[in-house]
Amino acid sequence: MCRAVLESGADQKTAESLNDGIVYLMIIPYVLGFITVVFLYLRFFKK
Repeated sequence: MCRAVLESGADQKTAESLNDGIVYLMIIPYVLGFITVVFLYLRFFKK
């Protein structure tokens, strides 16, 4: 679907928006994992 949108002659702004959305979707699991690790560390290993 992304390829179809970009190949259909969409403007540059649409392509940039699509790339930004993909980057956000890639970053979210790492942020959630980091928050989970910090929470577990503070919960179990902090004296």
